[in-house]
Amino acid sequence: MSPFFTARPNRPIISEKSMSVYAFEDRIPAISDEAYISPEATIVGDVTIGPGCFIGPGARIKGDYGTIVIGMETSIQENCVVHARPGERCEIGGRVNVGHGAIIHGGFVGDGAVIGMGAIVSDFAEIGAGAIVAEGCVVISKQKVPERSIAVGVPAKIVGEVTEDVRAAYERFKDIYVDLSKRYKEGLRAVDKNA
Repeated sequence: MSPFFTARPNRPIISEKSMSVYAFEDRIPAISDEAYISPEATIVGDVTIGPGCFIGPGARIKGDYGTIVIGMETSIQENCVVHARPGERCEIGGRVNVGHGAIIHGGFVGDGAVIGMGAIVSDFAEIGAGAIVAEGCVVISKQKVPERSIAVGVPAKIVGEVTEDVRAAYERFKDIYVDLSKRYKEGLRAVDKNA
């Protein structure tokens, strides 16, 4: 028998779709009904998530002693961490793409920005609207990435500006995640692998 599980259409479906969304003391998440939160994501405390957002499996968004605000149509992909310092605010604008495994800790990310896979945006850093932070890049504490700039490296350095072609391509990618936020709400279902 193969150790790999293969889904078949005739398997029974497990309908429970629980999310790991928690109040912490007097801090209660505010999540749009139009956002998709993976059952494997964790949302804690003072977190606001706007409509059309996609929060992927393994994402951890913690407003336990800081505040997190995520604008509309933003994707926080698999295994990302978003957190804020005590009494501080971490704000991620609208139509932002936060790639798989990225960390945003107490920074500000402007509308339309792209944070690449595995990138780190540290405390008090500011990412301008439409900017791109490349995969694996580290934006250090208090560093600023100007609007529509491209940042790469450790620590981050500006290497160019986002062209209209690149911006348009990323807009198409963002549309995919906005669409997935709707499709996952209706189409994701657990499959009983023992049936």
